[in-house]
Amino acid sequence: MTLRDLASYPSQEPFSEIGGKYHQRVQELSEGVEGQSFAYGDDPYQEVAVFSAGNPSGTVVAFLHGGGWTNGYKEWMAFMAPPLNAAGITFVSVGYRLAPGVSWPDGVLDAAAGIRWVYENIADHGGDPNRLVVGGHSAGGHYAMWLAIRDDWQTAYGLPEDVVKGTAPVSGVYDFTEGNGMPGRPQFLGDDEANALDASLMFTLSRLPPVFMSWGEHDFPHLVTQAKKMKKIYQDHGGKIVSLILEDCDHLGASYACGNAQGPWVSMLNDWVLENKL
Repeated sequence: MTLRDLASYPSQEPFSEIGGKYHQRVQELSEGVEGQSFAYGDDPYQEVAVFSAGNPSGTVVAFLHGGGWTNGYKEWMAFMAPPLNAAGITFVSVGYRLAPGVSWPDGVLDAAAGIRWVYENIADHGGDPNRLVVGGHSAGGHYAMWLAIRDDWQTAYGLPEDVVKGTAPVSGVYDFTEGNGMPGRPQFLGDDEANALDASLMFTLSRLPPVFMSWGEHDFPHLVTQAKKMKKIYQDHGGKIVSLILEDCDHLGASYACGNAQGPWVSMLNDWVLENKL
């Protein structure tokens, strides 16, 4: 089916001021972009949107939207498809259920189920399931990195451990432990105190695929600090990681930059994909 009408989704938490601004802007940026929706579960949020390239290279980028784990739609990311499709990349936006309806780890395991759908079906849309990059913005960057650097979820989904060949988090969140700089404990972590550590990527590294990490020059300060710390930890563990600071971009601007065909993020992603043979 075509992309879902946002009014057909179950209700979400009310948008914050910044969330409402983002919601409006990405809909404007995505206007006229066509894709196909496919379900990987029974809930309307358990869907993926596929945007096929006219001349596919085989590379697949599966991307997870942000929204503080309480908001967001897979349709938000449609604006990223045109420049990536032009480069031969098959683009997939992966939806997932939101807090407070679900709590850790249900949202990221929805994303895992979405990745299983991609792996099993993307060849029908011009993509190579063995050339899969997972990315995401903000909360989606957290989920993307978690899927890439953990080795304890793939078997349950019938997937090879290296199903995620590389990851591209944008303004991601990497630490939920004490002193992380966040203004409060995110709702999606639920009541179990152990969830904060389990969700924190700095302390759960078990795989080291190539990473292309980016954030805005004027991003939230705690996310900039976390990104720099995560990069150092990844390098200290022997991981291959490159980073891009998106000039003049705040947290929202960092996301918009991912759909700018002439901007540095799209160019550097393409170079990174080629360099790592993804």
